[in-house]
Amino acid sequence: MKNKTVYVPLAVDLLHSAHISILKKKKKFGDVIVGLMTDKAISEYKPLPVLDYNERFEILSGIKFIDKIVEQNNWDYTENIKRYKPDFFIHGDDWKSGIQKNQRKKVIQILKKLNSKLIEIHFSKNIS
Repeated sequence: MKNKTVYVPLAVDLLHSAHISILKKKKKFGDVIVGLMTDKAISEYKPLPVLDYNERFEILSGIKFIDKIVEQNNWDYTENIKRYKPDFFIHGDDWKSGIQKNQRKKVIQILKKLNSKLIEIHFSKNIS
């Protein structure tokens, strides 16, 4: 029987305690796959990151709660969801409104087709 998988998209330009807490808690659900946003993907909605993709990848590589790091090439998570078919998809609840609201709807539709579950984490405004 294959292990359950958890997909967590992250930019991680600034790694903080909320990231570690999320990864640590979600590890209990299964193998954690981090979809690390590429520089191009980040620049679609935010200023370019201070640390480039390779530097952010190296930082995440040292975190024991992560089993695999993959490129997240844009803010449309559905491509990677289809590719990795996670049992759980984790995202901050900040995408319920605003610019990512439509992405959330697309993700919910794909997860429903895959019988996967969306887990939304309370967004840590004061940390991020």
